[in-house]
Amino acid sequence: MGVFTYESGVVTAISPAKMFKAFILDGDKLIAKIVPQAFMSVEYIEGNGEPGSIKKVTFGKVRSQFNYVKQKVETLYKKNFVYSYGVIEGDALMNTLEKITYETKLEASADGGSICKTTSKYYTIGDFELEE
Repeated sequence: MGVFTYESGVVTAISPAKMFKAFILDGDKLIAKIVPQAFMSVEYIEGNGEPGSIKKVTFGKVRSQFNYVKQKVETLYKKNFVYSYGVIEGDALMNTLEKITYETKLEASADGGSICKTTSKYYTIGDFELEE
C-alpha cells in the first residue's frame, strides 16, 4: 500500500467563520440544491455530522462518472475551523484505492478573508501507483 498526498490552497475575501459555516456545516444541505446536476442527494446514514458520522453522497447522472460514495467524518473542530473526512466506500475508489482522506483548514488572512488549505491523501491497494 502506498500513500499519495496532494495539497492545495485558496485565498478568499470571506472570513473563516462564514466559509466554515457555508461549506462545512451547511454544505450538505445546500449542495444538491445549488448544483443538482452534480449531486442528487447527501444523507447521513449514521450520526448527524459529528465525528464518527457516515454519510452517503449520491452523484447526479449528468455530471459524474461515479454513482455514490460513503464518507466518514473524522474531525470537526468548529472553533479552529478544521474538518476532515474519509471516503470509505463507493465506486470513486475504483477498486484501486483503500480510502481517500481530506482535511480542510481555514485560517484568517491579513485582510479579514480566509486561507483555505486542503490536504488529500490517497491510500492505494497493493502496488498501484497514482499518476498526477
